[in-house]
Amino acid sequence: MGTSHYPQKDSFLDTFLQAHADKLGPVFQRSQDFGLQIIYTRIDRDAANRPHFTDHYYKADTSRYFYPASTVKLAACALALEKLNDLNIPGLDRNTPMFTDSLENITAAVASDSSAANGLPSVGQYIKKILLVSDNDAFNRLYEFIGQETFNKRLWENGFAATQIRHRVGVTGISPEENRHTNAVIFRKGDQVLYAQPAAYSRLTFSPRHDLMGKGYYNSKEELVNSPMDASEKNRAPLADLHGILRQIIFPEAVTKGDRFRLKDSDYQFLYHCMSAQPEESAHPHYDTTQFYRNYVKFVLFGGEQRNDVHANIRSFNKPGWAYGFLTDIAYIADFTNQVEFMLSVTVYVNKDGILSDEHYQFEETGKPFMKALGKIIYEHELQRGKKHLPDLSKFRFDYTRSIE
Repeated sequence: MGTSHYPQKDSFLDTFLQAHADKLGPVFQRSQDFGLQIIYTRIDRDAANRPHFTDHYYKADTSRYFYPASTVKLAACALALEKLNDLNIPGLDRNTPMFTDSLENITAAVASDSSAANGLPSVGQYIKKILLVSDNDAFNRLYEFIGQETFNKRLWENGFAATQIRHRVGVTGISPEENRHTNAVIFRKGDQVLYAQPAAYSRLTFSPRHDLMGKGYYNSKEELVNSPMDASEKNRAPLADLHGILRQIIFPEAVTKGDRFRLKDSDYQFLYHCMSAQPEESAHPHYDTTQFYRNYVKFVLFGGEQRNDVHANIRSFNKPGWAYGFLTDIAYIADFTNQVEFMLSVTVYVNKDGILSDEHYQFEETGKPFMKALGKIIYEHELQRGKKHLPDLSKFRFDYTRSIE
């Protein structure tokens, strides 16, 4: 999936959404104000169960900036596993204890992880925390292990040239220059050092950008600045790239070998299990389900609602993000009862006053209900759509009573 500009008009999706405009409410009726972008991929299987894709776009435009927030964490999960495979060191895998050194005035050291069964940090444990509850620190540790330069170069090599991953997330006061620095990391089993990575500095040249967000913002001194925030040094990932990253993970067999992540079958199975599990289905980490409730990170079709009328035999393999009023979810939906599958990615800007960093965003009252409604109308369409060959979805099915390993 490249990064060209997509047609503003897509006859099928435009007509389909218009026909359901009453269910989609103000976000669809004033799609320009809400920065709405949608990509829906229809999946048809052939007799050998190979997937064939038909992509439909609604205002998906690579030139229109939105802040990708935590959606960028999905790529980090894949690239961290890929790096372990590339290192190809006997005994080094996602469960090997990973110790991170501190970087002065940037990030602290990590020597333990109370959420893990053995009390030690690892790539696998960070991935679980990212995919189950969108943990920020877990992403930052994978960013440091991968390195800014490798992170971007690998995504560019895989066809995502418009994406730029320039910084850690959820932390303030780290400059763009400081985000080029990444910590020393050691993988150790007992006293045996399997791999030691020194602190690194990224000399990567990013193509210049002129991205802006909002109409005003509060600066670090908590003063209101009445002009758009400069986002040219923030992370950037167009919806088409995020959708493409998800597709490469869910359907690696449909991507040419040179364009896919260098992952093993066991890596994919681990990712699928973590992506589709609910917080209460994890033993390590163990989550307080009053805070991290069912559907906490499931927006498309589920609306982030704890009590939901969506049948339990439907799973969302997804990665959402929410910050600065931008709400995004990239999802592959699988219904094992009715043998239905589709991909749906959507981003919406729910920030009525246009002011960033004031935390007055309409994620709950506007954004998530819209994503639920949109997911529902696409799902109902897919339920009724005739298919020549029903998909075999067995590789996406897990026994969720067993903890993720």
